[in-house]
Amino acid sequence: MWNQQAECLARRDLVELQLARLRDLLSYLSDHVPFYRCALERAQAAPASIRTLDDVARLPFTTKSDLRDHYPFDLFAAPLDAIVRIHASSGTTGKPTVVGYTRGDMEVWAELMARTLSAAGVTSADVVHNAYGYGLFTGGLGIGLGAETIGAAVVPASSGFTKRHLMLMEDFGATVLGCTPSYGLVLADMARELNIDVHARLKLRVGLMGAEPSSEALRAKVESQLGLEVFDIYGLSEIIGPGVAVECAEHDGLHLFEDHFLAEIIDPETGDPLPDGCDGELVLTTLTKTGIPLLRYRTRDRTRLATEPCACGRRLARMTKVHGRTDDMLIVRGVNVFPSQIEEALVKLEGLAPHYVILVDRRADQLDGLDIQVEAKAEIYGRGATAVDDLRRLAQTELHQSLGLRAGVEVVAPGQLDRCEGKAVRVKDHRTEAMPATAQRVPK
Repeated sequence: MWNQQAECLARRDLVELQLARLRDLLSYLSDHVPFYRCALERAQAAPASIRTLDDVARLPFTTKSDLRDHYPFDLFAAPLDAIVRIHASSGTTGKPTVVGYTRGDMEVWAELMARTLSAAGVTSADVVHNAYGYGLFTGGLGIGLGAETIGAAVVPASSGFTKRHLMLMEDFGATVLGCTPSYGLVLADMARELNIDVHARLKLRVGLMGAEPSSEALRAKVESQLGLEVFDIYGLSEIIGPGVAVECAEHDGLHLFEDHFLAEIIDPETGDPLPDGCDGELVLTTLTKTGIPLLRYRTRDRTRLATEPCACGRRLARMTKVHGRTDDMLIVRGVNVFPSQIEEALVKLEGLAPHYVILVDRRADQLDGLDIQVEAKAEIYGRGATAVDDLRRLAQTELHQSLGLRAGVEVVAPGQLDRCEGKAVRVKDHRTEAMPATAQRVPK
């Protein structure tokens, strides 16, 4: 363990620490963020009135819409001259969700990422091949930060250029691979295509894999084809990035770093708290962040929590692998995609009708596929195949610029797509059908 004292803290002591940090957070938010000052006043939730952690249910939620409505910096609690890093993830309106880190936040993130990698058995003797993207998204730089903190050698390979990844992993002697689960299979497929025996020529033993939903069947394929042990990691940029939770060698759920994050499970419909073991929506409060701390942030991720100590010795609560969403956000190849983004991009184009279907599946190469069927207006369709194909290419370009990933587009004849009398069914996600989960490892 990187920090045994924190990770093995008795639950009674942990609860006391969380309560003290929660009260400090409420004071800090009231003093520095007008949005929270007003929200806490409306809730009549002065710091002194929070006597137990159960009182957190009296506090207001924060949502992704709040971040969007206060774009870019209005939820920051620290001035820009105290911010040393800005990250962002995709939003629903073309504007990203923005988060800022103070120097203290970066130190906390480094500590949490060191814990994350240590839980997977990474040490200073390892060579970490980091195939997460480097940039505004938090994945690549977060993994790199943790590896550097531990003292491992980091190869910041970023995403893409699959053949080069295989060459570098072999030549540099990589022992740890960081990437999405689906990209792990892409690497394995490319190795077979190039006649590379990964078991003989690569030294990989650990895979740090997250940023997208994945089944136990997919994990098993990655492990067998790349000859490594996969550790699931969890995080989100609004909270800190990767470094919120990680599996240990027991693979009995993901340990939440509760000394820095207060976790709740709520009923997604009512917002009421649910007891341990119940399935619901994960809500997180950042107890130690100073750049943009968030109070009761609704992640929209479905999971459940268990607080029994783990066989590894850690006493931190464990969450099951996220198995769904309570909103309409899709995660495609590690990128957050909202149907409203797709709709906004399509309606800009004069030749398209407002009738479309979003199709998501897992293709033969194990990457997520995103395709959109959309109807052309009658006057465009009547001009023939060339006009329709021009419109298709234009739609693909518009979607790529809006989403940050490529989607297939099929422009169909007017009236071809089904009409619904009630709420339109816009999204058909077939990934779970293509890759059914085996018995999932869950906290006992």
